[in-house]
Amino acid sequence: MALNSENSYYSDVEDFLLYSSMEPHQYTEKDLVSYFLVLQELGMQNSSLARKRVSIKQFFEYLQDQDIAVNIDFDKVPKIKINQHLPDVLSISEMLKLLSSIKADKLLDKRNQTMLELLYATGMRISELLNLTLHDLHYDEGIVLVKGKGSKQRYVPFTDSVDALLKSYCAQVRPAILKYRQTDLLFVNGRGSKLSRMGFWKILKKIALEAGIKKEITPHTFRHSFATHLLEGGVNLRIVQTLLGHASLNTTQIYTHVDTRYLVETHRMYHPRA
Repeated sequence: MALNSENSYYSDVEDFLLYSSMEPHQYTEKDLVSYFLVLQELGMQNSSLARKRVSIKQFFEYLQDQDIAVNIDFDKVPKIKINQHLPDVLSISEMLKLLSSIKADKLLDKRNQTMLELLYATGMRISELLNLTLHDLHYDEGIVLVKGKGSKQRYVPFTDSVDALLKSYCAQVRPAILKYRQTDLLFVNGRGSKLSRMGFWKILKKIALEAGIKKEITPHTFRHSFATHLLEGGVNLRIVQTLLGHASLNTTQIYTHVDTRYLVETHRMYHPRA
């Protein structure tokens, strides 16, 4: 087995075992299906999902060879077709092409650039982005306070390049857009009011068209792409799940706390824009 393949095998098995800590004989096919559904929801490519399925299957077959009881019927774990991909995930090169294509000549263009870079850097939902206030930015720690579903809050790191964009936007661009109007909202429309989801969607469609991106792109594309790029870069599922603000990895197991400092370090190590 080649070294890269061997490393991938161990990484795949380790990530699955961290997902749900149980004794080998306690796992069933339902646990595997649940695990793969979570990865798919986070936007992982089917080629990576298929590799993980093979790795985990080999691991349990090895346990059986060692006379360790295994209660998984792999015939009940759907095979993953490699030629099928999630339609709303951009590759890293496509994402970087999209972001670098934004012309930042006008005030609203600079706002758009800051919004999209922050969205990709954090993987937050569009509703979370549009509800951000100035008080949610913590520059000293390089994190933003995100208010998610059900009044749940989480801190998410952002990259140094986004830090510079945010500071420039808040110091120069945002005051020029607002003029004499007052609001705590971070991102506003040309009239100084809250930017709507439809307004953001139109901005994104226009930028994607000008960048020559042929895929169908929605605000959620950024969230899926963020998760996919980190997962395929080797970030543990629990870290990605925490960054995205998912309350649990499945319906029965609440995730364990992850230190914010470790989140920041992991994010900076693996994010393609860091």
